[in-house]
Order: sequence, then structure tokens, then C-alpha cells
Amino acid sequence: MGSNLKRTLSRARYAAMGAAAGAAIGGLFNRNAASTGGAIGALVGAVIGEKRVAASDLVEQVKERSESQ
Repeated sequence: MGSNLKRTLSRARYAAMGAAAGAAIGGLFNRNAASTGGAIGALVGAVIGEKRVAASDLVEQVKERSESQ
């Protein structure tokens, strides 16, 4: 349960940052590009958040395995 919550919060945090960055960059061009940039940025941010948590979970598992041996 805790791992799922951690993954969800990480994904949401990175999605929000990605959306803000994408919208800001797209907003330099026009309103439609800001909307598209925000959507693409949110998607990329969510993927990064998912991968980041998955990688940290893997590192924790390896640490636990090496400590028990």
C-alpha cells in the first residue's frame, strides 16, 4: 500500500512540474501551443516520476539483499 501511494504521489508531482514547464515553453509561441505543451509535459513528467520511484525501489531491494547476506 505504501509503495503504491509513494508511486502515485511521485507521478503526480512530476506530472505537475512537467505540465507547468511544457505550458510555459508552449506559451512563448501561442495559446494552443501552451495547451499542447502542458499536456505533453504532464505525460513526460508522469513517466519520469514512475521510473524514478521504480528505480529507487530496486536500489532498496538490492541494499536489503546485500545486508542480509
